[in-house]
Amino acid sequence: MIKIEKSITACFDVDPQCGFTPLCPDELPVNDGHLIADELNTQAQFAKYRLVSKDSHPAKAPWIAQSADEIMTPIKGDYENLDIKWPAHCVVGTKGNTLIPGLPSEANYDLVIEKGVDPLKHPYGACYHDLLETEETGIIEWLHKHQINVLIVGGLATDYCVKITVLQLCRAGFNVIVNLSACRGINTDTTEEACLLMLNAGAQLIENSNELELI
Repeated sequence: MIKIEKSITACFDVDPQCGFTPLCPDELPVNDGHLIADELNTQAQFAKYRLVSKDSHPAKAPWIAQSADEIMTPIKGDYENLDIKWPAHCVVGTKGNTLIPGLPSEANYDLVIEKGVDPLKHPYGACYHDLLETEETGIIEWLHKHQINVLIVGGLATDYCVKITVLQLCRAGFNVIVNLSACRGINTDTTEEACLLMLNAGAQLIENSNELELI
């Protein structure tokens, strides 16, 4: 069991959006991605604050693949904050941009961070707006201001945005707990690799919130 002191703990729902679930099959559907709401809600009981991040993408951007063959291919051109192409997803004003059913409304979160708004930037982690990690989103500062030392993290997808966000938080000096039941990954191999990277960075991985206990 991991002992949790609620007064210094926040839970962080990373990109739990319809665009990453079978609810939006033409975007970036992660298997069972729409089924993590209950576990995200359960882990929130251990935290003083609840945060959520969202991809909030434009409808047109250089990273948007125009065909299935382009998906996950390198982007050509001088784009230092873009790496590979993806299907259009989580576009502002569409269903894909909304939170999955069962989660609170955005107004009921203590902090909402939107990322990926700039068409020339496609970040994965929620702590920075850019791949070079020079433009902070404000999460780290907010957590310091509210005297948070521990974060319980879940979201989509384990092997991309969750992984990078956790690594960023670990580098910033936070104690990070990754709740695997509150996550889903795109690919088995990359998810296993992501878990190893997060462990090596100092994060703790748990199977579900039953492994947490308030003190």
